[in-house]
Amino acid sequence: MATEKRLAYIDGYDHPHVISGQGTMGLEIIDQVRNLDAVVLPVGGGGLLAGVALAVKTVYPNIQIIGVESQKCASFQTAMDAGQPTKIDVDHSTTLTDALSVPEVGKNAFHIARRFVDKLVAVSEDHIGLAVLKLIESERAVVEGSGAAGVAALLGGYLPELHNKRVAVPLCGGNIDPSVLSSCIEKGLALDGRLVRFAITVNENSGGLARLIALLASVSARIRDMTQERVLIDNSIFTLKCNVLVEVRDFKHAQSVKTTLESTYNDVLWNSRTNNNSVHNICDDGLV
Repeated sequence: MATEKRLAYIDGYDHPHVISGQGTMGLEIIDQVRNLDAVVLPVGGGGLLAGVALAVKTVYPNIQIIGVESQKCASFQTAMDAGQPTKIDVDHSTTLTDALSVPEVGKNAFHIARRFVDKLVAVSEDHIGLAVLKLIESERAVVEGSGAAGVAALLGGYLPELHNKRVAVPLCGGNIDPSVLSSCIEKGLALDGRLVRFAITVNENSGGLARLIALLASVSARIRDMTQERVLIDNSIFTLKCNVLVEVRDFKHAQSVKTTLESTYNDVLWNSRTNNNSVHNICDDGLV
């Protein structure tokens, strides 16, 4: 259309004026945050990374610039390895970071950013979901997966060298679909050890189901979902296999629930998405 009607085409992430405009955020960061050690930025087409990196490094060359991509679309790392923008295959239907799922980074953005980026990391979808959840809980901020990628890199332990450093992480994007937000919350709760699933068999005829529910209530485990199926190969027609999803406070509480169940039943099949060391905690008073 631009060619046919002789109109100017403005690329959303690679036009020089767009990159310049995004670079003003870098100026705001260094104006508002003193003694900064690093800036952690989401990377899609590369325009935001290029603009902010150029602005920050021009004034303070020693501040680290770190780019964060989704593991499902590491197009900037591919470009760095190839020495030029290179197109990769991307399945947009499987990612929480649709705004970062750019199969080929911009040429202008790449040639600017490559000179200033100190490090690139690719984060998992699980940690992105956890970042969305933590931002809602700690900051009361609803941020889309793409905008939360920088927080995901910190929560997931991808940048241990930034521990005790002064770091700026832009939360750039709040355009998240309600169904995707729900998925992020569920995924985040599971990874954070607060949503666990187990399977157990009870005798329906002797009040086994009621006792199981009462036991979970006694240890403050909230039942989120429960399905039941009859165990047809068992001698008793009243034997039920229960698949239970419960919400707990934290990993320690989950372990307490597990111990209580195992002390009462012999056949607890526990299925947790995480362990106590898989997630790095942010400061108790929230993100700063």
